[in-house]
Amino acid sequence: MDALINAADSALRALFVAPRASRPCPTVPEDSNTTLSEPDRALSGALMRVNHVGEVCAQALYASQALAARRAGAQHNESLARQLEAAGREETDHLAWTQTRLGELGARPSWLNPVWYAGAFGLGLLAGRLGTGVSLGFVVETERQVEAHLASHMDRLPANDHASRAIVAQMKDDEARHAREAQHAGAVELPLPVKGLMSMAAKVMTTVAHRI
Repeated sequence: MDALINAADSALRALFVAPRASRPCPTVPEDSNTTLSEPDRALSGALMRVNHVGEVCAQALYASQALAARRAGAQHNESLARQLEAAGREETDHLAWTQTRLGELGARPSWLNPVWYAGAFGLGLLAGRLGTGVSLGFVVETERQVEAHLASHMDRLPANDHASRAIVAQMKDDEARHAREAQHAGAVELPLPVKGLMSMAAKVMTTVAHRI
């Protein structure tokens, strides 16, 4: 019951409460030109909305997988739950940074965030129920795909949008570390069809969230 309450609390916080970061928002030295044109501001806002959606989904994935691990019992599952929750707390930093940047850009979060959260929670719960190795493998593949997605955003963000670029760069480093930690903890390689389905689902999400 405590685990279910914690999962519900995580959902409410991710969707309806302004997140608070435990780390300062990343910054980089600014060039002389930091003013964004309206098209560049709109592009940055759309890209950061997509990144914010990704962090909403990350909250759901880590919360659901931690819940599944705890419901499975056994000491090693409790250790897995704690590892997932620690990664989730770092993802909360990303959620806070992207939400703050959206406000600075005059952009809004996705109207479909509750839908994204519910879908990601279901996938994470399913992965968690398939065992520790699969659950960790799901983390590895998710984080690898997110890392590649963030790398593409570094290419697309306006060159003088230093604030957004600094946030995305730090997020990319954190996601890569989360993947390595899950790999070292005993992740199994997911089948190629599963990876393909995950990539397709992510493509739908990022395409829709760019506008809605």
